[in-house]
Amino acid sequence: MVETDRVTAFAQRFTQLCDNVNQVVSGKTEVVGLAVTCLLSGGHILLEDVPGVGKTLLAKALAASVHGRFGRLQFTPDLLPADVVGTSVWNSAESNFSFRPGPVFANFVLADEVNRASPKTQSALLEAMAEEQVTVDGTTNALPEVFMVIATQNPMEHHGTFPLPESQLDRFLMRLSVGYPSRADELALLAGGDRTRLLADLSPVMDVDSLAKMARFAESIHIAGPVGEYVVDLARATRTHPGISLGASPRAILGLQSAARVRAASQGRSYVMPDDIKALFALVMSHRVVLSGESLSAGARTEDTLAEILATVPAPRPG
Repeated sequence: MVETDRVTAFAQRFTQLCDNVNQVVSGKTEVVGLAVTCLLSGGHILLEDVPGVGKTLLAKALAASVHGRFGRLQFTPDLLPADVVGTSVWNSAESNFSFRPGPVFANFVLADEVNRASPKTQSALLEAMAEEQVTVDGTTNALPEVFMVIATQNPMEHHGTFPLPESQLDRFLMRLSVGYPSRADELALLAGGDRTRLLADLSPVMDVDSLAKMARFAESIHIAGPVGEYVVDLARATRTHPGISLGASPRAILGLQSAARVRAASQGRSYVMPDDIKALFALVMSHRVVLSGESLSAGARTEDTLAEILATVPAPRPG
């Protein structure tokens, strides 16, 4: 009974957090729900879409809904790694060097237009995203327990962008697309208030400690043996598919499992179902797998290839 009550409380807090973000980001309920799922899974989000559809607004609203530290980085070609992680500066009063933390030392880090910076600067986020720590001048500094990078990027075909390497992409739990709003939502946008003002007036609905407790509780959601085997079989299928040259990593398996647990708890369940895995599979894998040259030449798409894998790998039956 206590377990059921805790799952119900989790689902209620999950909905409360989503509703708060939806006050600013209208018409994107599904995307907001996935972003909150990513947050509670301990993952990072890559928001990829054309300019002006609300990527930065979503990132800011998510951070504003939780009372914590917020850091923003506007990625540009001249941004340096030290601008991201921090640097050692000379302290003349004490005659030594002291570390000055960069914007990455926050609970929520908005990496805006991350693919406009050079690969060297992009790589400054690798250690932080994978290990929640930063090493500068041989000294390792821990990041907060609640730490999330929300990166936005324009599509690759836009001018002035640098493609993110596979090692960087693998550190994002999900790649989401905000998309254009519907006609009704755009009309509501014209009639509604200024989104900047709505964001400024947005109040947090929980603190980072409460968020951390929710994340830790999600880790206790049960995954039966056959469901875990299903996750592994799907990932292994990406590695053996003839149309894929780079399959899913073990990090992807762990991320999919964590996200599935949060999805189950958000729906009031204390156990993961195969449907949870199916709903999240493409979102977790699409930016990680790389199609072969032959597949690309034939016009294959990553989404279609992943859908094929879902259709061919048998899911465990209930009971």
